[in-house]
Amino acid sequence: MLHFALYLGKTAIMMKLIFRLVATAFLFLLATFSSFAAEQSQTQVVMLGTGTPVPDPNRSGPSVAIITNGEAYVFDAGGGMVNRTVQASQQYNLPELFPQDIKHLFLTHLHSDHIHDVSELAMHRWWGRPQRLSVYGPRGLAEYTQHMASMIEIEADIRAAGTPEQLVMDRHGYLVNATEIEEGIVFSNNDITVEAFTVPHGEIRPAFGYKITTADKTIVISGDTAYSELLAEKAAGVDLLIHEVFSGDRLSEQSEFWQQYHGSSHTSASQIAQIANIARPGLVVLTHILFFSATSDEIVAEVKRSYDGEVVMADDLDMF
Repeated sequence: MLHFALYLGKTAIMMKLIFRLVATAFLFLLATFSSFAAEQSQTQVVMLGTGTPVPDPNRSGPSVAIITNGEAYVFDAGGGMVNRTVQASQQYNLPELFPQDIKHLFLTHLHSDHIHDVSELAMHRWWGRPQRLSVYGPRGLAEYTQHMASMIEIEADIRAAGTPEQLVMDRHGYLVNATEIEEGIVFSNNDITVEAFTVPHGEIRPAFGYKITTADKTIVISGDTAYSELLAEKAAGVDLLIHEVFSGDRLSEQSEFWQQYHGSSHTSASQIAQIANIARPGLVVLTHILFFSATSDEIVAEVKRSYDGEVVMADDLDMF
């Protein structure tokens, strides 16, 4: 009987240990899953390009990626942004940023520095695309993408002729679904709402800015624009205001022609301060930077002269 009692005692102790181990493992897995789920649902904003039409080895053409719930939504496709998607995908472990998996592209306007990589994105491993690229933008987009498709078709025919059929998911995967937009809600699903609004960009009409709303962030992307009260209104209280900028201090050193051109088409650092004082965003992110020989710190300082909120100068591959 004594041996039996000792056996039962040891068995009870072992069962308690096993239960504790199982419970600990379960709690660990639950915490890991919860952390992963939270990371997946958190909206991430990646600057794929912060440059201008002026070639810069450190800055690709304008492009911003917004990632939410495992899906990437890209705004503008300046030259070099496709390579930046690959870099960002690897750097931040964001497989949804791999080029052939990007499904949604929104264009602010059809200037070359904002659309250079539309064709690159559409034709990147087009034969393995799980879904054709949908592109949203202003009038002229449909015609542009039609000509783009004619150009890509030459390569696609050559590649298809020499590629085993089982490797081709969509024989015409390079074609895009183009939607010409007006002001208002242009895209919405359970994860994101995209609203377009017009901005003044010289004689370019229409040019759009975008307001993006997800479960945990609101973002306004200015596109190319001069000072805009409507933009300030749309940006009221947003988490991120991503705005183009030029150095007003240094523009005064340029010729009268350039002063007039940039003054009517773009936004000075001091004007961004005015917009930010009206909107009071959580963070102002400066992009599409016309330095005119100023430094990044000097341009940020120009904004901060009359704005006391947080301001940063974006670099390619910054994440917010």
